Amino acid sequence: MNKNKAIGIFDSGVGGTSIWKEINKLLPLENTIYLADSINAPYGNKSPEEITELSIKNTEKLLEFDCKIIVVACNTATTNAIKTLRGKYSIPIIGIEPAIKPAALATKSKSIGILATKGTLSSALFSQTNSEFTKDISVVEIIGEGLVPLIEKGDLDSPEMYALLKTHTQPMIMANVDFIVLGCSHYPYIVNALKDILPEHIQIIDSGEAVAKQTKTVLQNLDLIREDTEKPKLEFFTNDTTQTLEFLLARYADEINIYKAQF
Repeated sequence: MNKNKAIGIFDSGVGGTSIWKEINKLLPLENTIYLADSINAPYGNKSPEEITELSIKNTEKLLEFDCKIIVVACNTATTNAIKTLRGKYSIPIIGIEPAIKPAALATKSKSIGILATKGTLSSALFSQTNSEFTKDISVVEIIGEGLVPLIEKGDLDSPEMYALLKTHTQPMIMANVDFIVLGCSHYPYIVNALKDILPEHIQIIDSGEAVAKQTKTVLQNLDLIREDTEKPKLEFFTNDTTQTLEFLLARYADEINIYKAQF
């Protein structure tokens, strides 16, 4: 396979750009193609069948772009559809799961919180991971109802966002958690708001860096790391408005191209 082919990345919307940033930081020479399926966001409230169908659609679009590897930058899509995708396609596929293991290993209070979508928390893969690492630990699972639509609009620090976060985190604070695991790729964009309202001792963990490292490892093992030192092509496609992508990726404005497309 041609090493210059792009890394393909998809998410239920703009949130997976938090994963893209980690991949771009670790692999700055790689061409990337990102799909934001914002018209169907959020995935978290959909049935497993719908989530799988949308994940197949996004994967096939990235295959049309002739990507060399695909990153499912969506917790809900990973936990509900990754097994199907890996069974259906021969291309390497990287998933993202909530970082339960590091939180479970590091907790001193033996109590951790997980903020995620309904689709992730109710999935079999999440249940398996959770039970494997949290046998002697109290886990407070909270559905982040309403957060993704606000992030999709770029409302990262609105009064409505702060009100929702206070509601969602209160049961965790009451349970004396010392780690909160972010189980949705959208949620890294609200870390600052979370820090504003959480006690200082509570640490926040997401999976972005781990996904980037795993992507690099797989590319290295397959001898697919791009060696061309020409400026990489960094392309983003959304089937909804480009406004939030432009806002979240403003610091990369001179390096990237954002398009509105049907998929």
